[in-house]
Amino acid sequence: MYNHKAYRVWEYKMKTFYAKNENIERKWYVVDLKDKTLGHVSVEIANILRGRNKPTYTPGVDTGDFVIVINADKIRLSGNKWNDKKYYFHSKYVGHMKTFTATELVNRRPELMVKKAITGMLPKNKLSRKILKKLKIYASDVHPHAAQKPEVLELKTKEESK
Repeated sequence: MYNHKAYRVWEYKMKTFYAKNENIERKWYVVDLKDKTLGHVSVEIANILRGRNKPTYTPGVDTGDFVIVINADKIRLSGNKWNDKKYYFHSKYVGHMKTFTATELVNRRPELMVKKAITGMLPKNKLSRKILKKLKIYASDVHPHAAQKPEVLELKTKEESK
């Protein structure tokens, strides 16, 4: 005879892990953008902010770490994007749309260019707005977060990864 209990699959319940906010350990990372390509670095930073580099990643919970971005004014763009890439800002009043090229924006506010690139790679919901509060961007290499003892995070460029 066969064992009839072996065919009762519903008796063996699997447990699915779901992260909780009080059990999450957050680290601080410093990313230096000097001579790094904006798009490649933005993907890595967005994944760290969401927590996708951790085994405890849960899509509906903020499991990510804090990221400090320095040297935002020394970022690189590939191709002719310095002149061709446009950034649009609108004040919601008729005729108040302002357009900047990447060169103009990096001269005015380099932090904003990096923030817009990372924001575009996050989901568009309430969790994304919570995640963005863990992103700290500075144009120079000086930041006020030394007390958190951040780890230096080395991101490889496209040429180095080959």
